[in-house]
Amino acid sequence: MSGKLEGKVAFITGAGRGQGRSHAVRMAGEGADIIAVDVCKQLDGVKIAMSTPDDLAETATQVEALGRRIHAVEADVRDEDVMTEVVREGVEKFGRLDIVVANAGLASEGANLDEMTQKAWRDMIDVNLTGVWTTTKVATPHIVAGGRGGSIILTSSVGGLRGARHIGHYIAAKHGVIGLMRTLALELGDKRIRVNTLCPTNVGTPMLLNDDTYRLFLPDLPNPTKEDFAEVAQMGQVLPTPWVEPEDISAAALFLASDDARFITGVALPIDAGSLLR
Repeated sequence: MSGKLEGKVAFITGAGRGQGRSHAVRMAGEGADIIAVDVCKQLDGVKIAMSTPDDLAETATQVEALGRRIHAVEADVRDEDVMTEVVREGVEKFGRLDIVVANAGLASEGANLDEMTQKAWRDMIDVNLTGVWTTTKVATPHIVAGGRGGSIILTSSVGGLRGARHIGHYIAAKHGVIGLMRTLALELGDKRIRVNTLCPTNVGTPMLLNDDTYRLFLPDLPNPTKEDFAEVAQMGQVLPTPWVEPEDISAAALFLASDDARFITGVALPIDAGSLLR
């Protein structure tokens, strides 16, 4: 029995770990070959440990273990020239491009907006918004050239649908991703290219589950733990979980990438355990 994405090719950013790796593995399991990028280094000004070359190699190993091909490259989504070449190489190797998952993002030090540094603001917007636009810019011509239509999936957040204290740069970027999605959906619809966003609540990845996040949300505790953070995070959800797992987001990404969603475009899809009801 063939998978939902049999014979298709997906380009996934931020694929070294977390949601990106989960998306790559889930889509490979449904028959897709994968073009994968991740920055694989620590960016200046980001305290949370970022992905490594070994992380991206592990993603490749997991995809290949499913019998699918992968073109995995260390690349920064802010570098349009490098991104252009990565996609060109991947399409040359696999013969087509059908799906884009613009997932790469960073979490940098939080602060009130009137206290935030220019660097923190610019780095966040450059990666989490401009990097998403760059991903779509370099990939879209290849989907159009295939003449088969396709699916572009942008990772936003519940933070793209409401405000939050201390992370205004992140909130602004994720709101911008939804505006980008709606514009692309209008511009590409006549080519049968659908464009949607995923809007997760907290996701249990290294970007969330780390000491800096715990301190940001629990500033009055001297040494907050994962368990302390889980109590606070649970208060923001309706369903009984403090966060969802990467696989939960991948299930939604697979749906939007597949023909099951062939008439769905322009949608900001929450996977939020009911948090937007709060």
